[in-house]
Amino acid sequence: MIEKRKLAVNELKAVLIGIIYQHQTEEKLDEYLDELAFLAETAGIKSVKRYSQRLDKPLPGTFIGTGKISEIQQYVEANEIELVIFDDELSPSQLRNIDRLFNPDEHDKKVLILDRTNLILDIFAQRARTAHAKTQVDLAYLQYMLPRLKGMWTHLERQRGGTGTRGGSGEKEIETDARIVREKISLLKEKLREIDKQMVTQRKNRGELVRVALVGYTNVGKSTIMTLISKSEVFAENKLFATLDTTVRKVVIKNLPFLLSDTVGFIRKLPTQLVESFKSTLDEVRESDLLLHVIDISHPQFEEQYNIVNNTLAEIGAGDKPTITVFNKIDNYKNPEIDAFDLTGKPQGLMLEDLKKSWMSKLHNDCIFISASRKINVAEFKETLYEKVAAIHRERYPYNHFLY
Repeated sequence: MIEKRKLAVNELKAVLIGIIYQHQTEEKLDEYLDELAFLAETAGIKSVKRYSQRLDKPLPGTFIGTGKISEIQQYVEANEIELVIFDDELSPSQLRNIDRLFNPDEHDKKVLILDRTNLILDIFAQRARTAHAKTQVDLAYLQYMLPRLKGMWTHLERQRGGTGTRGGSGEKEIETDARIVREKISLLKEKLREIDKQMVTQRKNRGELVRVALVGYTNVGKSTIMTLISKSEVFAENKLFATLDTTVRKVVIKNLPFLLSDTVGFIRKLPTQLVESFKSTLDEVRESDLLLHVIDISHPQFEEQYNIVNNTLAEIGAGDKPTITVFNKIDNYKNPEIDAFDLTGKPQGLMLEDLKKSWMSKLHNDCIFISASRKINVAEFKETLYEKVAAIHRERYPYNHFLY
């Protein structure tokens, strides 16, 4: 991984690389690279230039054409760029081949090659605070690294306390490192199994209160909503993956108590290693009675983010949960302007009020539009949440009417 201490002292410079796939526009790739740039910024990296190539699929050897790589290499050398980041996951062979092209002298590696998965794993490593989160991230990183050991000696030096040799020293040493990594993976899996048992016990000890889970794309305002509803401070920051550990709070609306949990945010191309290692965290979502799916309505791609979260929920077995869709940040939504040359006089897009009507119709009114930071429509939001939780409680405890 990128050395966190170095990131804190000197901001590294990077170029970003993506492919324009078939049936995809340059504008769509720009949106994806915007997100990759935000990921890089979260990791302490400044993206200075972007490159793209139109391909049906990545080339098996070098992901993009060698001519394009040569063009990028010239820019990297001329501008002393330290990082080259790809917006897809590179295969072990692609990573090795690209690394050789950018670093022909394997004993003096000046340019670090990262893919999207490695960058996300590094961000998770930086933001993990508890032993549980750190164990999950360590496991995900080692699972990612295992098939990529060859040519990744700078990474192994840090894993082995700096005792390795840059550039490697043959297949025997690679086999030794692979065995060490596999042993670490086994130990971490066992450690997580023990933590999972403890967390299952903790969830059982919470009693039979209705359980509500906040879900959504990363950086949509879940932690701000958590603070708003639970009246207790929860860490929130305008960066990706501010929350890794699940936070659970007991909340009372009117006289009805329930449990509210804030979970890790989802993202496009969320690494499978993270989904697997964060199983216990995602269990909070799977075992909840009600989901609050939070969406940043001011984001240009909020509909795509909405679909990504729904697809991820389906993958983890939580796609059929009762859900309230919470459109957050309405104060940041920009109504479209009217084009002076458009004779119809209609705005180039939907006004907020029209957007509300279309989504309320689509979701059968199981949605609410708020601004958590500005406390807009908060009373209506709490009332909607209360009614949903009360309905679940009535079904579970039909004789416990004194709460309503």
